[in-house]
Amino acid sequence: MASYRIDLAYDGSGFHGYARNSGVRTVQEELEHALATAFGSAVDTQVAGRTDSGVHARGQVVSFEAESGLNVDALARSVNAILGPEIVVQSVSRAEDGFDARFSALSRSYRYFVDDGPAPNPLDRHTVWHVDWALDEGALARAASAFVGEHDFASFCRAADGRTTIRNVTACSWSRESPDVSAPNGRVIHPGLLVFSVTATAFCHQMVRSLVALSVDIGRGRIAPDAIPGIFEARDRNAARGVAPPHGLVLWSVQY
Repeated sequence: MASYRIDLAYDGSGFHGYARNSGVRTVQEELEHALATAFGSAVDTQVAGRTDSGVHARGQVVSFEAESGLNVDALARSVNAILGPEIVVQSVSRAEDGFDARFSALSRSYRYFVDDGPAPNPLDRHTVWHVDWALDEGALARAASAFVGEHDFASFCRAADGRTTIRNVTACSWSRESPDVSAPNGRVIHPGLLVFSVTATAFCHQMVRSLVALSVDIGRGRIAPDAIPGIFEARDRNAARGVAPPHGLVLWSVQY
C-alpha cells in the first residue's frame, strides 16, 4: 500500500463541520463517500484539522492509503465531479510512505476576516464577520503580539477533558486589505477587510475564534491589550470574551 495526499478546499456553510457525525452532513462523510464511489470500496482518511460547523478551508490536507500506481489525476476529476462546487479536490499526490495528514503536520495556519465598515457587504455574508464599529488597528496589533509564544490557552478553548491546553503560537498578526469601494466624492465607504492571521503547532477547540472575539473587543476599546496576560493566567473560559462567529474563519494552510 502507498500513502497519498489530497489538498482540499471547501465552503463550510452547508456542513456541520469536517468530522463525520451521525445524522448530520459533514465534509468527511461527503469526501469519503466520493472516494468510495471512485474506488468501489470504503476508504479511511486522516485530516490535518477538524474544522467546526460553518468554518471554511482553503488549504486542508487529507491522507489515505491505496495501491501504488494510482492515477491521481483521474481520481481528482472523479471526486470533483461528485463533490463540486462546495468541496474541491485541488490535487491528489503520492506522499512519502507513512505520511499522515494530522500527525505529520508541523503547524497549521488560519485566517479570519472582519469587516468593520459602516454597512455589511451582502456578497460576504457567508465568509466575513461584519462588526458595526471601526476598530483600532494599533490595539489589534498589540493584542496579536501578546498571543505569540507558548501559553496555556485554557481561557480561549472549550473544555479539553483533561487534555493539555498549552499551545505554541509561532506567528500572529492583524492586517488591513486595501480599500476597494469609494463614493463618487472619493470618500471610502468600504475600508477594506481586516484579516487575522495565526500560525501554531496545534490549536485547541474554538481557540482561533476566541482570540478573534477578544481582539475585536480590544479594537473596540472595551478592554485594554495589557489585560491579556491576566486572561491567560486565569485559565477560565469566562475570562475571555466568547467566540467570533464561525463563518469568518478559514483553515488557510498546513505546513509539513
